[in-house]
Amino acid sequence: MLIGLMGRLLAAHKAPVAAIVLLQLVQAAANLLLPTVNAAIVDDGIVGGDPGVIARLGALMAGIAAVQAGAAVAAGFCAAVVAMKTGQRLRMEIFLKIQELSSQEVARFGTQSLTTRATNDVQQIQAFTLLVCTMLIAGPAMGLGGVILALQQDVGLSAVIIVIVPLLVLIMSAIVGRLIPLYREGQDLLDNAGGILREQIIGAGVIRAFVRQKHEIARFGEANTSLTANNLRSALLVAAMLPLTMLVVNLSSVAVVWFGGERIQAGQMNVGALTAFIAYIMQILLAIMMSMYVLMTAPRAAVCAERICAVLDTEPSVRDRQVFGAGVRSAAPKMPSAPKTPQGPASGHGVLEFRNVGFSYPGAEEPVLAGISFVARPGSTTAVLGSTGSGKSTLLNLVPRFLESTEGDIFLDGADIQDLTLDALRGSMSIVPQQAHLFSGTIAENLRMAAPEASNDELWDVLEKAQTMRFMRDLPLGLHTPVGQGGTTLSGGQRQRLCIARALLRKSSLFLFDDSFSALDYDTETRLREVLEAELADAAVLMVAERVSAVEGAGLILVLDGGRIVAQGTHPELLETSGTYREIVESQLALDSPL
Repeated sequence: MLIGLMGRLLAAHKAPVAAIVLLQLVQAAANLLLPTVNAAIVDDGIVGGDPGVIARLGALMAGIAAVQAGAAVAAGFCAAVVAMKTGQRLRMEIFLKIQELSSQEVARFGTQSLTTRATNDVQQIQAFTLLVCTMLIAGPAMGLGGVILALQQDVGLSAVIIVIVPLLVLIMSAIVGRLIPLYREGQDLLDNAGGILREQIIGAGVIRAFVRQKHEIARFGEANTSLTANNLRSALLVAAMLPLTMLVVNLSSVAVVWFGGERIQAGQMNVGALTAFIAYIMQILLAIMMSMYVLMTAPRAAVCAERICAVLDTEPSVRDRQVFGAGVRSAAPKMPSAPKTPQGPASGHGVLEFRNVGFSYPGAEEPVLAGISFVARPGSTTAVLGSTGSGKSTLLNLVPRFLESTEGDIFLDGADIQDLTLDALRGSMSIVPQQAHLFSGTIAENLRMAAPEASNDELWDVLEKAQTMRFMRDLPLGLHTPVGQGGTTLSGGQRQRLCIARALLRKSSLFLFDDSFSALDYDTETRLREVLEAELADAAVLMVAERVSAVEGAGLILVLDGGRIVAQGTHPELLETSGTYREIVESQLALDSPL
């Protein structure tokens, strides 16, 4: 998997990679020439006593060294560029893939794990790419060339190579083999520690409120200790590699000098040849160390590549039919659809129709929703009411296809929503999610997510309609007031009203409200509903609510229980015909009554 990912990424930089290969070959050739020239200086200049040879060959060595240094610098620069561009591209691919994934896939990976894969894992691939580009070509080239030239200097003494090379390979292979499972475990532990840290930062107020600091410190300490222990084990293996390698290198040097001295005394070898042979032995060992260093980092990179490819290879369960082919509906199993009625879907501008719609999570024994059928028409509010866990938010999320229905059909303006592109579908409606989320930036920037070209006057207009002026007047910077990430600098009610204002800024024929008034006081909610009733008089509104007071004026109320519609009608009709609705009304009246 690592090889495939690296091949695909490097293929996008063919010219720089080709330049790196050429420069590394030049670097390796220069390194191999230096010992040969040095041997000639020793034999012909020093031993032969010819100063002219020393001057000429010394100048040649200086030139070769300059070429070697220049090639190394140029190769390093190109390698850095390729590595940084590779990391940039990989981060963008992961980001774009995450944007395509539905909430099911995101939940399966986990927010913290996706963050780690897009940052830390990409950095590991980036570092490995840099090592590959700087060492992987020069190392084998120097090693192979060193073996050939060492044999040319003295075949008998080359027997040392037969011993030291397999020994080095054995040591490196044993260490690398132990590192692979440690690195895989380490990335999982890093995900865990990061997830705990993220929870504790986001939930700091809850932790303090329940005086659970000691418990959370212990929980993070346990995760941190496990991660540290894993890193120590892998670090000890990496640290042991250099001393063991240097031990083999030093022993081989002693062996070469020992046996080489005997061959010089016997007249079978020149002094220059011995110095060149020692240099070639060092280059062979250096090449092996360079190659093994790349292989040593490969296990961590392989684990990261596996995790990254798991994201990139995930097929989103919600996707455009036009892109993936007609007939493709969802990665989730399709449940048998109920027989369709003869008449066609309801049509018009802003008409939303559910026909025998159901939804099940993959592998679930029971469906979350089943047999949902209704029509939401323009100029009317359709409210969805039910107990917690009855499937209200799931029903709403099926409309913009945040989740994909596994049974039945949903029509918007007479067209099956699965025949529309996701951008066209979602661009035709305004959504206020259950979690009132704002982004880091100013209030104006958050509002203009719905309409980038909106003027300041239009922003103030929707802010007034969303009942935000009471706190907006107190903000000295007005529309340019910075908002913390997630809107943490604002209260829950303020965030909800800003999200409603953002939805109103987009002039849509369909509005979706997912329990969007829960953080508002009764007075603010009443005034806001009066404004929305007038503002959205020509639009279809689908609203999920917990409180009966929020749905009393709806033209159609759907009562959900166990994922099914058990009753539907207006508020007075349901009071007369639905026991479930009456129970909800009576329970809330009991809670609202004074003690």
